[in-house]
Amino acid sequence: MLDIAIRGGNVVDGTGLPAARLDVGIEAGRIAAIGDLSAAAAARTVDASGLIVAPGFIDTHTHSEGALLVDPQHDYGLRQGITTEIFGLDGVSYAPLSRTNYLAYRRYLAGLLGDPPVDLDTSSVASFRAAYHRRVAVNTAYLVPHGAIRLEALGFRDEPLTGPALDRARRMVREAMEQGAVGLSSGLNYYPCAWCDTDELVELAKATGEAGGIHVIELRYQGSGRAFGDGGVGEAMEVGRRSGAPIHLAHYRTQPDTAGDVDGLMGPVDRAKAAGVDCTFDIYPYPTGSSQPISFLPGWAQEGGPDAILERLADDRTRGRLARYLDTEHDARGAIPIGSVVFSFVSGAPQLEGTSLRDVARERGLSPGEALCDVLLAADLRVGYCIATPTSMARWRQVSRDSLALLAREDAMACSDITPMGSVCHPRTYGAYPRFLGRLRREFGGLSLETMIQRMTDAPARRFGLSKRGRIEVGYHADVVVFDADRIIDTATYDDPRQHPAGIPYVLVNGGLAVDGERPTGLLAGEAVP
Repeated sequence: MLDIAIRGGNVVDGTGLPAARLDVGIEAGRIAAIGDLSAAAAARTVDASGLIVAPGFIDTHTHSEGALLVDPQHDYGLRQGITTEIFGLDGVSYAPLSRTNYLAYRRYLAGLLGDPPVDLDTSSVASFRAAYHRRVAVNTAYLVPHGAIRLEALGFRDEPLTGPALDRARRMVREAMEQGAVGLSSGLNYYPCAWCDTDELVELAKATGEAGGIHVIELRYQGSGRAFGDGGVGEAMEVGRRSGAPIHLAHYRTQPDTAGDVDGLMGPVDRAKAAGVDCTFDIYPYPTGSSQPISFLPGWAQEGGPDAILERLADDRTRGRLARYLDTEHDARGAIPIGSVVFSFVSGAPQLEGTSLRDVARERGLSPGEALCDVLLAADLRVGYCIATPTSMARWRQVSRDSLALLAREDAMACSDITPMGSVCHPRTYGAYPRFLGRLRREFGGLSLETMIQRMTDAPARRFGLSKRGRIEVGYHADVVVFDADRIIDTATYDDPRQHPAGIPYVLVNGGLAVDGERPTGLLAGEAVP
């Protein structure tokens, strides 16, 4: 007898092939049969008549690792149809870290990642991954973060990673890969990552590539003087060229100020690929992003980590210097303009969430830089932000069209970039996948459902080495999403983001019903993969 039979659905198997009306039988957590299973007995039948049956979505970019250990049900990811999440992105996460460094980095990253358990064992990638195995609702895969490697090798200091420290860093990367990491991530606008130079990235990428992993890079604007070609995509392509490692660009997309210029965006990538660089990328379908504003502070202010940063913010003279930097120099460096910041999470002051930095500054009679320094100090650095939406709806719509044009490329994948902290978190946390599959597909067209699903399933599984996942195929893990192609849609908005999507009645993780009738069941069947 089958454990579950999904009957009468239109199966989109993840490979890009056209949908076919088939039944899917599940037994012992795996897909056991595909075809006409009308005569097969099953303990539970899911009626998928008129619905799409697809592999569960593999999210290549999330920041769920902290919140997932506190809220393992993880309904905002699960109810999008996400069954596997890759985290450790942007060079910032928790392992491998000593106890002292974990507690310090946990504080530093709280505005982005939240508050994982104080007693979390981060001494190795193996122990860290074990904290999620069969304890959370979704499968998890881990990229060893550049920030953790640098923190262990050098401390929270602006020093070159060379000599014995570099040897130790390379060894940590290799050990992380041996313990199940799928690659390395670098976030070159977060500290301590931003203190690196291109040579350092090349050496760590070599260690990753030699171990069979991938190097995921968020492009740099901090410390561009240390970078090949002043940073950006040119630096990432240089790392790929010199290291030989596969490169994956994090959330690489057009912005409101570059809307419509897909060719300009992809030109450097295509030229590098023609010269032999192995490169892919991912995108989420929104015009603006979200992060933590502690990263806006200059490198000299980051030295020593959170305690030292707070001491500087508490000193009137140093705080004044920081405020002047934020008001006069920060934007000129090509960084995210602080005037576009809307607070999404402010520890101890939830009344500020949803308020723009400019409004807070105006109400307090301060400059934006002064106001940001005050908010960071009062909140113990535990602050998150979203970037304000474009004032031009035409540009917003063009970014949406661009996202579909980019997803049409064979080297593209979809992601959410989940950032869950705060009452006004980014709507991508609740809506990225149904936004692609529902709203944008139906409104703009130009991309088949089968192609979109391939970019969300089989493509990331192959790229990140996730075994037996990403397809509806006999012998594969039974990670499955069942949705209504005509009804699926995101409901989360920038002003009301904590709204679940519609049109996704069933989600299975490792053969168990994790969402049943659009409601989470409480099943915690996620595995640490690959």
